[in-house]
Amino acid sequence: MKAGQVKLYDANPEALNLLSETKLQVSIMVPNREVSSIASNQSKSDEWVNQNVLPYYPKTSICFLLVGNEVLSDNSAQGQKIWLHLVPAMRRIKRSLQTQNITDIKVGTPLAMDVLETTFPPSSGTFPSRIRDAVMVPMLEFLQQTNSYFFIDAYTYFPWSSNPNSISLDFALLRGNFSITDPVSGLSYSNLLDQMLDSLIFAMSKLGFPGIRLVISETGWPHSGNIGEEASGANIFNAAMYNRNLIKKITAKPPLGTPARPGVFIPTFIFALYDENLKSGTGIERHWGLLHPDGTPVYEIDLPGKRATSDFASLPPPKNNQ
Repeated sequence: MKAGQVKLYDANPEALNLLSETKLQVSIMVPNREVSSIASNQSKSDEWVNQNVLPYYPKTSICFLLVGNEVLSDNSAQGQKIWLHLVPAMRRIKRSLQTQNITDIKVGTPLAMDVLETTFPPSSGTFPSRIRDAVMVPMLEFLQQTNSYFFIDAYTYFPWSSNPNSISLDFALLRGNFSITDPVSGLSYSNLLDQMLDSLIFAMSKLGFPGIRLVISETGWPHSGNIGEEASGANIFNAAMYNRNLIKKITAKPPLGTPARPGVFIPTFIFALYDENLKSGTGIERHWGLLHPDGTPVYEIDLPGKRATSDFASLPPPKNNQ
């Protein structure tokens, strides 16, 4: 498949050892359950880096160290306690790396699109007051000071599937056959992903941080639901169409960027490499993979973006797009 980067949702020793034999850039993650203890204790942070980074780096090319996963999406009482611990934990992890003279691993945290209060039109993008001053401003200060990235999980599938009568499927699949203009900024959008990313860029700009770069830490499209479960739009045709169009967009040279930030390359992780057949939840939660659990491809994909669309074998027509 010729991937250039891989993202782990932990710091699995076996995986990190195997990845040392590759040229892949690797992203590792501090679990949510450890964020609070690291935030309150520099020794805990040092211990985490000593155990999960030093044995593997630089032989394993760790490029991103992510603190937690979608922490701000957990609205439970316990989850909200962690909100205020997130940025202090990021600072401590960065300090632990600096103590070891490791300067080229970027520290960040992946957030979901629900971190924004408004996203449409993109120029209206804002962070909600409950996290704006207490969490987002110090986080953006940290990212700017350390020249790191804002990691965003951006799925066009979810806004489309919840409102298919108002959002065109082609717009969500990045097919680029028509455009929508933001009435305030005057910027023109040919796909939903650019709208989503620019709403974040506008939200950061309103807080005084217009230049922080983005990484799409998750995106993709489900290719199936459970047997007998009609998950609207979750089919092989749409999944292949989305991911192929995504690859074409992010590998374009020169970089395309977004309407609000043209010409800027956006590192992107497709979710997921494998289907998660043992995962709980609805059927679509288990069917985002490029590969089946046995390693066979769900559909043809070319991650470097060298193959023309016409080179791929034909796909079964979608039957559940309504």
